[in-house]
Amino acid sequence: MAVITIEQLPARLVDGRTLAGLDLGDKTIGVAVSDRGFSFAHPRPVIVRKKFSLDAAALLALLEKENVGAVAIGLPINMDGSEGPRAQKSRAFVRNMAQLSDLPFVFWDERLSTVAAERTLIEMDFSRAKRAGKIDSAAAAFILQGVLDRLQSLDAAARTEPDPWSAP
Repeated sequence: MAVITIEQLPARLVDGRTLAGLDLGDKTIGVAVSDRGFSFAHPRPVIVRKKFSLDAAALLALLEKENVGAVAIGLPINMDGSEGPRAQKSRAFVRNMAQLSDLPFVFWDERLSTVAAERTLIEMDFSRAKRAGKIDSAAAAFILQGVLDRLQSLDAAARTEPDPWSAP
């Protein structure tokens, strides 16, 4: 299993499974994990990138420890909606991970997530050095929180839709 849609996520998040969010950087992989109620994204320590096999092993160990049922990965789309080299790197990462794991991945438009994460860390009065070590996990939390909020709105919409089989 490689890529699924956000509408397919709930079926993969059963039996106490959580949802992870990833922000792929050139030097680190930011990671965040949801609570079991799918309300909040919690940042985890970054994975320092070395080579793919080591990065994948570290990531898979973390995902197993956190009982993750699916992964939302930021897709760095350009402001005009096109995909550039960074988006291609994210898609290639998922293709490579699919060969190592059955975990499904969902792509999430991550435009401005790093900017939002940096602003939040600045507001929290983190020094530039401390921000550098936390920015990718904070961005992963922003990505994951966006997915969690979308899941909540899909759930709310499903509960308010009229039953097409019932008489008016």
